[in-house]
Amino acid sequence: MSLGPDPVKSRRRATIADVARAAGVSPSTASVVFSGKAPVAEATRERVLAVAADLGYTGPDPRAASLRRGRSGIVAVALEEHLRTAFLDPVKTAMMDGLTDGLAELGAGVLLLRDDPGAGPDAPTLATAPIDAAVLIGCSPRMRETLEAVRARGLPIVVIEGDAGDDVPRIELDNREAAAQIARHLLALGHRRAAMVTLPFDSGRERGDATSERIAAITTPVTRERLEGVREVYPDARVVSAGASMIDEGLIAGRLLFADPEDRPTAVMAQSDLIAAGVIRAAEEAGLQVPQDVSVAGFDGIAVDGLGEHVLTTAVQPAAEKGRAAGAAIARMLAGEQAASIRFTCTFREGTTTGPAPS
Repeated sequence: MSLGPDPVKSRRRATIADVARAAGVSPSTASVVFSGKAPVAEATRERVLAVAADLGYTGPDPRAASLRRGRSGIVAVALEEHLRTAFLDPVKTAMMDGLTDGLAELGAGVLLLRDDPGAGPDAPTLATAPIDAAVLIGCSPRMRETLEAVRARGLPIVVIEGDAGDDVPRIELDNREAAAQIARHLLALGHRRAAMVTLPFDSGRERGDATSERIAAITTPVTRERLEGVREVYPDARVVSAGASMIDEGLIAGRLLFADPEDRPTAVMAQSDLIAAGVIRAAEEAGLQVPQDVSVAGFDGIAVDGLGEHVLTTAVQPAAEKGRAAGAAIARMLAGEQAASIRFTCTFREGTTTGPAPS
């Protein structure tokens, strides 16, 4: 036997007009109680809120407010890597913390997207998601193709560590100079046989020794710039690419570098501190002492677990400040103002993982 429609499921959403009618006030008075934009007598306020609670009314529908403003209240953040990989990297998390700080004045939400050309038809993309602006992290040529869809929508765009063209504000580091400074430090310590373990060259994330053809075809800007800085000092340095900025990837690359005792480097520069930590583990696994037998330097300036008493020699980057600057730039652009590109400077930090070249 049918019991009829469920009264809870069939009940329509209460409106501000329903609350005003039940509380015996005008709709404008009831609205002011929720907006707080004008003073209301305390007794009236309490009566309106009590009626609202009884009717299940929790406030204005945010979708209606978005339609009135012509904005969704959402800023998209697009990354080229899997999100689970990105958030294993302390640099990315610090950058995201800074970004949300920079967007705080907007009261905007953040939608994380992976720039994946193979996503299904129903997956949100930069071209289809209901967003007000977009922040692209690591804008390589592949992401620049997606970028055209955002341009067509006329939305503000800011890029962190990438290049989307002269008309898009960039938040970047002095990657090349910071990497060269580390290389000059090692050269001054007498190292002649140097190697570099890089971040991924492209979206393929291929590991291993890099040929000159692969190096010439690098599409990830940060990888290319840090490698160029090292090659200013060590033009013939061996180059090994890692699959991601992870300790395990540094361990894999380090095992490759130290496999041949007759041809191993005395200095290794890693393009991230996490990769450097993995290289140190590989050195210890091979019976080498750091820095007596091999010096290892990183890049980022993060806290890395598992280094024991070591303090990593590295370039310290202002990751949170980069994110904050990107958020502030988006806020200015949404206010109709211009936003300029910003280049941050790294700080060289000498630690205990580099020392004189072994005789």
